Amino acid sequence: MTVHESSPIAALPVLGETALQTYPTATLYVVATPIGNVTDIGLRALHVLGLVDAVACEDTRNTAHLMGRFGISKPLLAAHMHNEREAGETIVRRLQAGERIALVSDAGTPAVSDPGAKIVDAVRAAGLRVVPLPGASAAVAALSASGLVNDQFYFVGFLPAKPKQRDTALGALRNVTATMVFYEAPHRIAEFAQSLVAVFEPTRQVVFARELTKLFEEIHRCPLSEAEAWLAGDAHREKGEFVVLLEGAAAQSDAQEAEAERVLKILLAELPLKQAASIAAQITGAKKNALYDRALALKDENR
Repeated sequence: MTVHESSPIAALPVLGETALQTYPTATLYVVATPIGNVTDIGLRALHVLGLVDAVACEDTRNTAHLMGRFGISKPLLAAHMHNEREAGETIVRRLQAGERIALVSDAGTPAVSDPGAKIVDAVRAAGLRVVPLPGASAAVAALSASGLVNDQFYFVGFLPAKPKQRDTALGALRNVTATMVFYEAPHRIAEFAQSLVAVFEPTRQVVFARELTKLFEEIHRCPLSEAEAWLAGDAHREKGEFVVLLEGAAAQSDAQEAEAERVLKILLAELPLKQAASIAAQITGAKKNALYDRALALKDENR
């Protein structure tokens, strides 16, 4: 089938079922929008955007353009990170008057590393209803195509832009066993990769997913040791919004952890903290950084 041929589902009666469902008034509809490919928007999302009294959005220009492509025109309310509390108050008043309001961000699911959480919180605090309309999520899209085998993931989102703060934040994640999910801007991706290499083991698998669902989508997986070279290998690889997935730390068994802590406590009674952690690592095979962090915690507990 070519890209211009129609799908057999286009004429199915089920597509009309969106209009037969219940859409209560005095309700906030949290609507996921496309992260790249405009046709990834959901059928219910389109129906609700055409039904509501107004749409609260991160950028009125972007949302107006998206809705215009589907022939939808509705009053737009600015609801971005700088006015989220004020927008929440306005939305609550309008919902209390019996209106339906849709909440969208520029791309993907609102309130997930995007504005919206404060608005949803305000609506719920007022005792009003919130209905999610699921759809595109860059994090989940990247995970689904990564091949990283782990039944857990840890959503981190954007880290601090300043190198020192970023490295500190990454250091705190060193022992997380779940697959870690980061968002990063193109102008910081090279520095971000350098920080990953400096903090984590070079054998960990990393996935760079850029321009997801767009024309130049690229999903690359490699050992962390090869990450900087891959990014530098083509200037185009530092363009577009990124989702970066990092393999989690290898999990230790409970017995191994218990033995490592037993040895650490014995050594701490006789040696300085750093030396005790280093020797405990050599004896038990546990990671020195993890033992050092645990030693700090034990020291605090015994104060």
